[in-house]
Amino acid sequence: MTAWIEPRVSEEERELALGARWRAGAAKAQEGVMPSGEVVVSCAARFGAGGLGRHLNEIVAALDRAKQPRTCICGSTRESRAPARRGGLPARALNTVLALPPIRLDAARRALQYSVEFDEYAAQRLPSGEHLIAFNGMALAQFQAAQRSHFKSLGLMSANPHMSRVARQHARAYRQYPIEGSWARRLVKRNLLEYRAADRIYVASRYAWESFLEAGFPENSLALFPLTPDPRYRPTATPSISATFDVVFVGRLAVTKGVPLLIDAVRRLHYADMRLILVGGWGSRGMRRFIQRARARDPRITVGPGDPLPHLRAARLFVHPTYEDGFAYAPAEALACGVPVLVSEDTGMKDLIDAGSNGLVLPTGDLGALTEAIEATYRREMLGS
Repeated sequence: MTAWIEPRVSEEERELALGARWRAGAAKAQEGVMPSGEVVVSCAARFGAGGLGRHLNEIVAALDRAKQPRTCICGSTRESRAPARRGGLPARALNTVLALPPIRLDAARRALQYSVEFDEYAAQRLPSGEHLIAFNGMALAQFQAAQRSHFKSLGLMSANPHMSRVARQHARAYRQYPIEGSWARRLVKRNLLEYRAADRIYVASRYAWESFLEAGFPENSLALFPLTPDPRYRPTATPSISATFDVVFVGRLAVTKGVPLLIDAVRRLHYADMRLILVGGWGSRGMRRFIQRARARDPRITVGPGDPLPHLRAARLFVHPTYEDGFAYAPAEALACGVPVLVSEDTGMKDLIDAGSNGLVLPTGDLGALTEAIEATYRREMLGS
């Protein structure tokens, strides 16, 4: 069995991508695109939980650094649920929650229902304010309520690229792996209506920005709100030495995230000391069956939920072969831990990668290219060789 020694990343390299100066610049850019005045921010996610919750956290933190009054309506703290009312809320930050009924629906219908119900819930509780920033897919009713209340501006925080690109990329993924259905197709119309109603659309990456330009949006309607991984993701003082080469993926185990592609790539490589660790949960029976069959045939594959940080600190390689992502926190968190990453061309955080040094950007959906890159990293031919 081959012992793998942790690749060393210099402090200078870390500083270029995710160091203190980079974070300070990102924070300044975030503050610079926030509207001036009293802001209401809404998102169905729990505050700070998961990618969407982290995204929400960064918006609120930017407003707080600028000392701007703000109210937050989100999926946090069920016990603090307040009755529906308009205006005059006593606290600057009101955390509310949407409790959805346990109905068995396909993924696309669940996504649409979740978005619509939270949007209506938040619209009923919209306080007075000057500016609204709501997330795409869950903003339509709030925009209408804000217009009736004479808000000065309506901002749409687009966690995804333009929805036409999302739908196109999802269709591509499902042609390659017809395992589960797409949620995007049911949300296209709703997102297009939100785009038209918004005064400003916030995006987190050049990849997402370009998708809106491609769809005909003028640059002055867009604002770049860069995202940063949570500061808890950082290298350990003493890098570990492992007897196995751990390839890690963190996130939703879905076709559109490239999980079946990654499983197929690893299964092509018959190294006894290689492991594939999937940290996350599946959202469909089709994906569950696919992963269970793969695990039955290849015991090197493990899967389960939990805190990704221990897995990242033990990883030798992080792979995020998504078919579309407006930013993608997980590979950015891996980079922040000093782990080299492989990502697809359709990942917003790809601009953080210094090709050949801390990672590589690969053609989306290309099984051969992904397999070769994993093997080359394993054989120490690149990325920390």
